[in-house]
Amino acid sequence: MKNIFISPTTKIIQAMRSLASVNTRCLIVTRKDRYFLGTLNDGDLRRGILKGLSGKETIKTIYQKKPIVVYEKKFSTSHVRNIMRKNLLTIIPVLNEKNFVINYLTWNKIFGIKNNLSLKNINIIIMAGGQGARLTPFTKVLPKPLLPIDEKPVIEHIIGKFKSFGGNNFNISVNYKSLLLKSYFKELKPNYKIKFLEEKKPMGTIGGLSAYIKRFKKKDIFLCNCDVIIDADLSEIYSFHRDKKNDLTIVASTKNYEIPYGICHVNKSGTLIKIEEKPKSKFFVNTGLYIFNPKILNLIPKNSFFHMTQLIELAKKKKFKVGICPITDKDWVDIGQLTNYNKYLKL
Repeated sequence: MKNIFISPTTKIIQAMRSLASVNTRCLIVTRKDRYFLGTLNDGDLRRGILKGLSGKETIKTIYQKKPIVVYEKKFSTSHVRNIMRKNLLTIIPVLNEKNFVINYLTWNKIFGIKNNLSLKNINIIIMAGGQGARLTPFTKVLPKPLLPIDEKPVIEHIIGKFKSFGGNNFNISVNYKSLLLKSYFKELKPNYKIKFLEEKKPMGTIGGLSAYIKRFKKKDIFLCNCDVIIDADLSEIYSFHRDKKNDLTIVASTKNYEIPYGICHVNKSGTLIKIEEKPKSKFFVNTGLYIFNPKILNLIPKNSFFHMTQLIELAKKKKFKVGICPITDKDWVDIGQLTNYNKYLKL
């Protein structure tokens, strides 16, 4: 797997492409002669983006200089298994006594299976009770979660993504056309656990969960809107959340906008300072995917109309640690917009 090795002078944008092309979710940083320097994973790239680094800068300042490694003839398979399980590693470089990479051990090699266990004990909540007004007229016939993409409804794509990383405990919040949604899953007979959270009336984007707080007391929660498709590594996102020790993490997409005009900068008296030609701005956009500690749910007022944005603000006010985990704009699609959904349908 030649693409697994990368130089410290590689640009961040190229590193992202290389990472997407391998199934280890981690790259080994070396010199040309394979002298070991470190490793680079998805989380390292996200932290670099959060620091304001651009895709044109190199990975020199963001790769891990002292990752976990093993040395030839000084490790056992059982030892490596324990290290991988404990640290959720997908790859461990094998070095010789002079610090050159002579091999690497992957989760597949050690366990014979894909490392998709990290979401096994996570509660996954999909908010699927909205009317989907932005997708009219389609949602006059079907609830938004059942709108088709290719040969499957949106919600199956979302569930399938979580399942690929070990997710098995699904909770679906329902209100609008809930009978259609429940009938679909009854006929589907899925091979995963699924429970429905009934909203008797519209209660905002998070208010309906107030009646089910006791159900989610112990395990961390992944909460996802039913109109977003995230193509990023959910296991890495969860690891990022834990590493940062956040109480609530918002998964945010980077968005770059270029103003197609020259911008005039002036002082208070109206004197021109400079003209900036086609300036670019970078933003972090809320994708509608969140991870949080279950105690966050206790902040939701009972039987009240309440939005996720209100919960986030209240969590900050109560001194909970709220952070963001960045993903690229290519890893997120909001099919809740009619124009975006039409693209999938090729209309």
